Amino acid sequence: MCVSVEMSGHRYPEWVLSLAESMIELRRIAESKPVATLAAAFADAGHEFALVGGPVRDAMLGRSVTDLDFTTSARPDETRAVLEALTKNIWDVGRDFGTIAAQIDGEQVEITTYRADTYRDDSRKPEVQFGDTIDGDLVRRDFTINALALMLPELRLVDVSGGVEDLIAGRIVTPDSPEVSFTDDPLRMLRAARFASQLGFEVEEATEAAMVRFADRLDIISAERIRDELTKLLLTADPIPGIRLLVDTGLAERFLPEVVALVTTQDDHGRHKDVYEHSLTVLRQAIELETSRYTGDPAEFTPDLVLRLAALLHDIGKPATRRFEGGGVTFHHHDMVGAKLTKKRLRELRFDNTTVKRVARLVELHLRFFGYSDQHWTDSAVRRYVRDAGGELEQLHVLTRADVTTRNRRKAERLEHAYDDIERRIAELAEQEELAAVRPELDGAAIMRLLDIPPGPLVGRAYAYLLEVRLDEGLIGEEAATERLLAWYREQTAGTES
Repeated sequence: MCVSVEMSGHRYPEWVLSLAESMIELRRIAESKPVATLAAAFADAGHEFALVGGPVRDAMLGRSVTDLDFTTSARPDETRAVLEALTKNIWDVGRDFGTIAAQIDGEQVEITTYRADTYRDDSRKPEVQFGDTIDGDLVRRDFTINALALMLPELRLVDVSGGVEDLIAGRIVTPDSPEVSFTDDPLRMLRAARFASQLGFEVEEATEAAMVRFADRLDIISAERIRDELTKLLLTADPIPGIRLLVDTGLAERFLPEVVALVTTQDDHGRHKDVYEHSLTVLRQAIELETSRYTGDPAEFTPDLVLRLAALLHDIGKPATRRFEGGGVTFHHHDMVGAKLTKKRLRELRFDNTTVKRVARLVELHLRFFGYSDQHWTDSAVRRYVRDAGGELEQLHVLTRADVTTRNRRKAERLEHAYDDIERRIAELAEQEELAAVRPELDGAAIMRLLDIPPGPLVGRAYAYLLEVRLDEGLIGEEAATERLLAWYREQTAGTES
């Protein structure tokens, strides 16, 4: 069975039609048990039914299809009635928006009634109106490449706005005018940047120009939704084209002004690249290292959001700390300032507290290694490095290595060898001392028992003292630790007894 194409007035070259007719993956999806079951059930009930949007796009691009989204002429109550004859696992995802979800033959699916929404100027939330035709539903969608539907069970591909042509051309265009599309839903501008990275596509010139004109419309979008789109962008295989688009169009200024400020902040010598270009290079190199250092099953690889945020933001403290001294530029303490700015920005974007703390810690520590190659670190210094990195040690390894963007090959090789050495020493100390959990050899309970003291600040000071001993000298054994603790306590209490 072939996939037929409904061109809706568009004249496609013959080779494009051949491509559409040979969509084996689309046929495979359509003939899979859950999809075939749904298609037959809706057809028997007299309703139109279609696979729509991203799954159609990805199948035509030869990309993996994971989520199945469907649309139908049936109203929500009618959709539920059809589903109740097939399964007991039904729930409302957004009934007011016409979306019902179900578990069919082990597959989770979402089915939405045709929509014909209208938008207010001061909100991205539409006034939901159900539509009557698949054409009307498709033309309201964000981009032509997502305005594709495979009608089921007849396997008819509906393309109302030239989406197939744009897939072939690698082009991101809105079905309606970009002015209308972005005014209706400004979040679509961020989605354009994400798809540019995710698919490797170019945003069409008029569409990009509209992103510039309507950048301030992004202010009506909630921080949570912006955060979610930024996250999706950063987790793509190559987020840099999308980030460039956000900066170039002025969109990043609305929610990542610290990154925009990097554009005109020159590096230490002002010789080759600004801090913005350096940061994008660090992000790219961090992603390459993250991938190459992963030793598990490639199918289970999950991009590291914390690492990627830290790579992008690691130098955002430089604009505030830039000073012109001795004929050059300095950025003293930009790591500390950057960590504070990172916390502020990520909190405003409503990232969870754990993510905020982990990213800020990496930004704060990203300079710690530099200098290791100039003077040999003691074992104590290595232990403190591991202790301060905590659970982010592997990310710190990657970020520090990625932060080397010098064109001086000899310097780059020297830093690489130095970091090879510090990782080797960390591994050796870890094997000897259980370095991953650096803590005193006596815990709080033991301290209270040995000193015969109740819980309180003194226990905390004793613990801190023993931790310093542990960091300075490594494992010394419980007996020696006890002797050191008792000696320290005698010093603390000397002169306090009458």
